[in-house]
Amino acid sequence: MSVRVAILAAGASTRLGEPKALARIGDRTALEHLVEAASCVDRRPLVVVGAHAREIRAAAPAQCELLENPRWETGRTSGLALAREHAADCDLLVAPVDSPLVSAATFASLAAAWHAAGEPASGWLAPRERLSGRHGHPVLIGRSLLRHLEELSSLRELRQRARPLLDVLVEDVAVLDDLDTPADLERLRLRR
Repeated sequence: MSVRVAILAAGASTRLGEPKALARIGDRTALEHLVEAASCVDRRPLVVVGAHAREIRAAAPAQCELLENPRWETGRTSGLALAREHAADCDLLVAPVDSPLVSAATFASLAAAWHAAGEPASGWLAPRERLSGRHGHPVLIGRSLLRHLEELSSLRELRQRARPLLDVLVEDVAVLDDLDTPADLERLRLRR
């Protein structure tokens, strides 16, 4: 499998007041929504956990593979590095739990666009929401580009090194979601 999905769910969720991965949106948790949508690309998505590892482990869908990041407090880059180590020789489709309602069609569009571009080892592919023209998540990162994680302090710096830098138009406003606060969660629940 040349593309693996890495769902980043290691943060403390302090502003939300509960683990984002376990927040209920409709009849499922945020993590269940993402695992289900991502399974069209990766039948066993990787889920990076940290601050709430025990609670997420107890409630995680069976079809995902949990990776515990002991350095979760250092940020997303360490979780992504852990996923890269676990899925060596794969490109990573990185989905933060902050955008839990991304559709399966968006995951499939990203994978198809990546394949059509020749799966560039140093590339970066992001969804661009059609109406706003803004880029969002998840993003697909080439395996060679991922090797630079240890040298950098942020995903933004990693993106700056990408060649080529690609995007694909999607009709999925969920790529712009950012679940951080109870008000954000309420907005997502209203859309379900």
